[in-house]
Amino acid sequence: MGSVVSTPLCLRVLTPAETLLDVPEVAWVQVQLADGGGIGIWPGHGPLLAETRTAPLRYADQAGEHIQELEAGILEISRDGVTIFTSGLAGSGGPGPLSDQDEGMVRFDRLIQALFAALKGHPGGMAHEEGKG
Repeated sequence: MGSVVSTPLCLRVLTPAETLLDVPEVAWVQVQLADGGGIGIWPGHGPLLAETRTAPLRYADQAGEHIQELEAGILEISRDGVTIFTSGLAGSGGPGPLSDQDEGMVRFDRLIQALFAALKGHPGGMAHEEGKG
């Protein structure tokens, strides 16, 4: 058997209103999960869908190590890389008066609640149902 070649991960952090991070080549990512544990993600990591908590996101790219404080959200690890869906940066003040962005945040919060409910309904995570259609 030949050696396994690892390609760098792509890291994306998305909110309903904007892309906070889009880093095409990261060496690793560390995220805090809602259950209190942390997870280190390296190239070749298996697929995962999990809830995150408000905590620092850590990652390394060619420029070095970085830390970004994020609100709680959803972590998705796929073949394409690591995507975190969040409501925004932790501790950042939102816009003062109500705005279109606030409406998007309400929809995003509903989506997160639906995903959390689906995760809790499937002990192994979100399962793909075959044969339905």
